[in-house]
Amino acid sequence: MAGSETSAHYERLAGSYDQNWAYSEAFLGWMTGQIASALALTAADRIADVGCGTGLFARRLVELVRPAAPVLCVDPSEGMLSQLPDDPGLVPVQASAEQLARRPEESRVPVRLPSRGSLTAVVVKEAIHHVAAEDRSWVVAGLAGLLAPGGRLLVVMLPTTIGYPLFDAALERFTQLQPNPEDIAGFMRAAGLTASVAYQEFELAIPKDRYLAMVRDRYMSLLASFSDAEIDAGVADIDAHHPGPVLVFPDRFAFVLGTRLEAR
Repeated sequence: MAGSETSAHYERLAGSYDQNWAYSEAFLGWMTGQIASALALTAADRIADVGCGTGLFARRLVELVRPAAPVLCVDPSEGMLSQLPDDPGLVPVQASAEQLARRPEESRVPVRLPSRGSLTAVVVKEAIHHVAAEDRSWVVAGLAGLLAPGGRLLVVMLPTTIGYPLFDAALERFTQLQPNPEDIAGFMRAAGLTASVAYQEFELAIPKDRYLAMVRDRYMSLLASFSDAEIDAGVADIDAHHPGPVLVFPDRFAFVLGTRLEAR
């Protein structure tokens, strides 16, 4: 999750991250509600948001759920965590998913990590693809190990094909790289959780000029793999294929939910 290219991408984006992603308050509210509903969150939950970025969803979960314990905001990027609001309900933890998934004594990070069995809800939103394919099974197992009996692990991710108005090369590369939600569910089951996959969709409407600026800024980490010339050509292609002033498209997500059964 903390590869050099990925780390550099998010450090570069940290200052403009919220501007790029908070393009729809309605979407942010919808997604926060979906996460809270899927995890069946209550004020009694001990929650970690893994790959939290600037805390766009963590801060909204605090407002919605009002948990008694602060939400652990876990991210490897110091720049991203520096954008967290000054809120006692949010505790920054600079660590990667891989470090969090290891036992605390093996992680070698200068911050205190949650111990095994200490959390009741863990959400990983659009971050699992940053974990190397060969590491995903043990990372999911390690995150599952943080759950107390009855605890829930939610991985929110895009499906392997998306309907975004991107240029063809970007869409093809996305499909090549994106993990399959069913595989993530399989890793959860192998770790001793029950698991299910559900899909939810939100229709986005974004002014084209703003979306083209987001593509130029490489708002998706996938776009960091394209050169400036390729991005310029891609922006021209998007502009040509979508002549209207507003882009309307579905944002579809897989919600992969694992639950640790209550102890008998």
